Amino acid sequence: MLVAFSVTPIGLGEDVSAPVAEAVRVVRDSGLPNETNAMFTIIEGEWVEVMDVVRRATEAVAARCGRVSLVLKADLRAGVSDALHAKVASVERHLAAG
Repeated sequence: MLVAFSVTPIGLGEDVSAPVAEAVRVVRDSGLPNETNAMFTIIEGEWVEVMDVVRRATEAVAARCGRVSLVLKADLRAGVSDALHAKVASVERHLAAG
């Protein structure tokens, strides 16, 4: 399972980097394969473990504010491993081919 998610605290103003960093810390401490970019954190693993990390990351942000927005997109595909890198590698191969 590959999940892209974004947790945003509501009501803290424009700079939300500190509470978002707490969510990213939860993800990184999980030990699951992950990447963070300017818009989303992507995490890969089994349903139960990934959703537990998303829940704990959301709770970490909620501890800093009264309202949280969670956006989540999941790719569930049996038998696939390292989708975090394989999907990008496939696109790069097509780009390199012209």
